[in-house]
Amino acid sequence: MSTQQQQQARYTGLSGSEVSQSRELHGVNVLTPPEKESIWKRFAGKFRDPLIIILMIAGVLSVGIACYEYWGLDEGAGVFFEPVGIFIAILLATGLAFYFEQKADKEFELLNQVNDDEPVQVIRDGYVTEIPKRNVVVGDIVIINTGEEIPADGELLEAVMLNIDESTLTGEPVCHKTTDPVQFDPDATFPSNKVMRGTKVMEGHGIMRVTAVGDHTENGKVFEAAQIDDSVKTPLDEQFERLGRLISRISYCFAIAIVVGRTIMYFVNVDFEWLSFMAYFLQSLMVAVTLVVVSVPEGLPMAVTLSLAYSMRRMLKTNNLVRKMHACETMGATTVICTDKTGTLTQNQMQVADTSFYGNPPSEVIYQGIAVNSTAQLDGLATNSQVKVLGNPTEGALLLWLWKQGIDYSAIRESVIKEEELPFSTERKYMATVIRSADGTRILYVKGAPEIVFSLCRNYPAGITRETVDAQLLVYQNQAMRTLGFAYQVLKPGDKTVDNGRVIADNLTFLGITAISDPVRADVPDAVREVIDAGIQVKIVTGDTPATAKEIGRQIGLWNDSTDSDNNIITGTEFADLSDEELRERVADFKIIARARPMDKKRLVETLQTNNEVVAVTGDGTNDAPALKAAHVGLSMGDGTSVAKEASDITIVDNSFTSIGRAVMWGRSLYQNIQRFILFQMTVNVVASVIVLFGAFMGMQSPLTVTQMLWVNLIMDTFAAIALASLPPSDSVMNDKPRPRTAFIINRSMWHFIIGTGGIFFFMLLGLLYYFEHTDITSLTQIGSAAFSNVNSGLTGYELSLFFTIFVFLQFWNMFNARAFGGGRSALHIKGCRGFLFIAFMILLGQIAIVTIGGRFFSVEPLQPIDWAIIIGGTSSVLWIGELIRLIHKKQ
Repeated sequence: MSTQQQQQARYTGLSGSEVSQSRELHGVNVLTPPEKESIWKRFAGKFRDPLIIILMIAGVLSVGIACYEYWGLDEGAGVFFEPVGIFIAILLATGLAFYFEQKADKEFELLNQVNDDEPVQVIRDGYVTEIPKRNVVVGDIVIINTGEEIPADGELLEAVMLNIDESTLTGEPVCHKTTDPVQFDPDATFPSNKVMRGTKVMEGHGIMRVTAVGDHTENGKVFEAAQIDDSVKTPLDEQFERLGRLISRISYCFAIAIVVGRTIMYFVNVDFEWLSFMAYFLQSLMVAVTLVVVSVPEGLPMAVTLSLAYSMRRMLKTNNLVRKMHACETMGATTVICTDKTGTLTQNQMQVADTSFYGNPPSEVIYQGIAVNSTAQLDGLATNSQVKVLGNPTEGALLLWLWKQGIDYSAIRESVIKEEELPFSTERKYMATVIRSADGTRILYVKGAPEIVFSLCRNYPAGITRETVDAQLLVYQNQAMRTLGFAYQVLKPGDKTVDNGRVIADNLTFLGITAISDPVRADVPDAVREVIDAGIQVKIVTGDTPATAKEIGRQIGLWNDSTDSDNNIITGTEFADLSDEELRERVADFKIIARARPMDKKRLVETLQTNNEVVAVTGDGTNDAPALKAAHVGLSMGDGTSVAKEASDITIVDNSFTSIGRAVMWGRSLYQNIQRFILFQMTVNVVASVIVLFGAFMGMQSPLTVTQMLWVNLIMDTFAAIALASLPPSDSVMNDKPRPRTAFIINRSMWHFIIGTGGIFFFMLLGLLYYFEHTDITSLTQIGSAAFSNVNSGLTGYELSLFFTIFVFLQFWNMFNARAFGGGRSALHIKGCRGFLFIAFMILLGQIAIVTIGGRFFSVEPLQPIDWAIIIGGTSSVLWIGELIRLIHKKQ
């Protein structure tokens, strides 16, 4: 019977009835998933958008007017086209947003399946048996071995060379665990004789008694904290609330002005009569409602939804799996990125960074010493898959180094016989192995802390002194590298080796030292520089020591010894001691928070948000989940824990910080595309609204019918939304600083464009309308030659069709100007914009089709070919004038 079997035989474990009682008392070993709203509630939530609310109000008013026209005025069923179209727009906008978020949720769930059925060895009724992890209960005796995940929180009963990776909870990759109180680490985050659910056995084996399962574990508590919904409003939400309030106030003021003004005009110009007044007042209400419908940008919710949905799908190609739509745009507003170190900035795999073997020792001695004096293993060599380390990651780094040298460590191990082994301990700080080779030679190998190993030796290479070694160690330590020293002795008969847990050999030869590090990902320095140049602060939050964190900061270009000081780095303990007010004052200076605990990161995020920062958080561990949830955007890593991914908004599939920079670029480009559409549609709405308003006061008939306005505001603008949403991202946006969170989505240059262009279009169209009402033309070729009358003769069907088409094509060419807005390029720069050109062509064909075959439904008559040519050619001056203005600005 092996030693481990003898130890197991001392425990009987729980009986069947005790298991049932424990499960009833303490619950099951499963993390309770967050409660999700019903599908109907989630869909209904889409109707809280302020623009959707305005559109619904306009739709209800439109239904009332249509009902009166149909039953009171005996008009045709066509009067219901407007309200039906409005509600179709509402359903399209809300339905698309709901559909794409649901689809992302399904993709996310597939990526993030939690396996609670992994087998776990437990002792029950005196026998070792395997059960699913979900069936572990409090009081169970669990056997844990190298490579396994700890299934629940527990207290160690036995521990043999046991090292646990607690990085998912604390950020610490290796924590030594023991049942010997003498070896307890007083500075450890969790007691040295306790193991936690979700951590992993890197080396050794042991036996534990379960003390907590499921939600009651430390892992579960962090998961529960991650579910708290802080209801943080995104910058885009805040922008649209302001825009919605602005549009609603202006449109309602215009509508009231129309009703009041027309009522006053009635009493001034007409003798009062109840029936006449009611008909006039109802007509005024209809004009006012039409103006509200015109002023509300029905296409904007659609534009935003299409932009977000398009970005979601395209961002997946850049390794950003977006789970929540708003995260696409919010990344573009980010001002601070709080990132963990292990697995995000570094590769989370120890590697030999440098070797210093003195005096040219035989390579066979070095290779054999590393191979046999180790307990680690490499997995994946036989299958040529990705090679993984099983066991101590530092020893694994040495084996990886051998593998890269083309040395088969397992063949070396099989060629010798281990006669004696002294395992590593934190007290000794070294390990030793005695082997016998095939030719009968016995060799002692020692590996451990360089200063300890050096002191055990008698023989040193020429010129190598303690000062030499210490100087080299200082270089490595300043680079936050772990170091190991090596020594060996060819044993003669009677030579002493190991006694009473100590190496007592007296003729050891010092071989040299190696430096081992968790290297920074190759792409990280450039990626960090990119986001810093874009005006975004980067803060490292890690459980590692200040020295290690500072060195990583130095390597990625975040920390500069000449400009940064102790004000820029703080430990978790010091961080916790700061009051909320002190933290708010100092938080902007922090670049590194070392020895951080899970809730430190969350507090950091909340404090930054209090200072009006837009915060993105990256993380891969369970300890990162509360901060991921609290942030405006949470970015989890593709190989991170399920808890981290559940709490995040975006999953970085390839774990690359570069992908975060791409997400920022997409977000900023998306916001710019939304601004372009607002620019386009607000110009349309300003022109249409003022035309309707002036027409009402001047006694003109409405130059644009409701069905025509629906084409312009819904169909044409929806196509424009698709066209502008599909514009590719631009690298140039990374040269800008983050926009202030309080900045309005319509900036000064946009206001100038909207008011200036809209004003020019209005006066052009008003003059054209006045001309049409005082002439009787059948072709645009008659302009200038047709007889002008002082009497308002109204608009013919052909003149209405001309006016409607000219209005549409002014906006059509203006769409090209909107596309070029903020890009610093010509509107004719078509690289990567085939989708935009295709949709523009579809709008052109759609307008021709409506005027040609729309008939009474759209209140239009077919136009002559010469008029089409004049309209398309003449209105194209909008584009050419825009190009001239952009050229002048570019040269200035």
